[in-house]
Amino acid sequence: MATITWDHLVHYVNDLDQPVESFREHGLVAFRGGAHKAWGTYNSLSYFGLTYIEFLGIENLELAKATAHNVVVRDAVQLLPEHEALSRVVLRTDDIDTVAASLHAAGLSLSPIIDGKRLDNAGRLIEWRMMTIDGDFAGLVYPFIIQWNGTDEERLVNMTASGIIQPHPAGAVEIVSAVFRVSDPAAAASHWSTLFGLPVTESEAGRFSLKVGAQSFDFVQGDENEFKQVIFAAESAALKGKIIRVGEGEYVFT
Repeated sequence: MATITWDHLVHYVNDLDQPVESFREHGLVAFRGGAHKAWGTYNSLSYFGLTYIEFLGIENLELAKATAHNVVVRDAVQLLPEHEALSRVVLRTDDIDTVAASLHAAGLSLSPIIDGKRLDNAGRLIEWRMMTIDGDFAGLVYPFIIQWNGTDEERLVNMTASGIIQPHPAGAVEIVSAVFRVSDPAAAASHWSTLFGLPVTESEAGRFSLKVGAQSFDFVQGDENEFKQVIFAAESAALKGKIIRVGEGEYVFT
């Protein structure tokens, strides 16, 4: 059986340096990542263990417009520059072919499994396989699926040794949950639970949570049918209660 883990999240931005500076002002490590030369996009990153934030911008608009089979790039072209929005969560698996077969059987519209690569800011080649899911459920777009080279354990060791993953000056900080404001939280949570094999609970009245390892995807009542917030657990008293706003997205520290 394929494993499913929360890998990262994508947040569309116009200026890659703005969220980096906002995070650094709060004692959080963030940095320029690199460019996806085949897709016309580039990014900045902030890691919390293996789960990370990808601030994604458009480096080459004409190339991004011509990119096929990647709804993440397509949506960036449609939303930017007006909407610097949280885009979607990304699920990591150790068997993307099995996940693709399961989602295809569920009737979803999938991209081909495509090879991704970029050079990081130190010139190292980073490679992965990924698959995007077109469409939405009642307006809420689906996650996309990624498979990295190497095991989680190997990647954590290598990325820590290289300095990509490093302690935050603010102290221990963990990503706890992603919050989706949707018109029918129970239906959305149930649908994702069925698709991705994640257990669902009603954590409080009207709030339905999918457990993704030690983290969760929380579905709450709202008309937006969008990904709206990222919730963190912070060690630092100075960070607790803070909200970092980047465009239309919120990073909330508890």
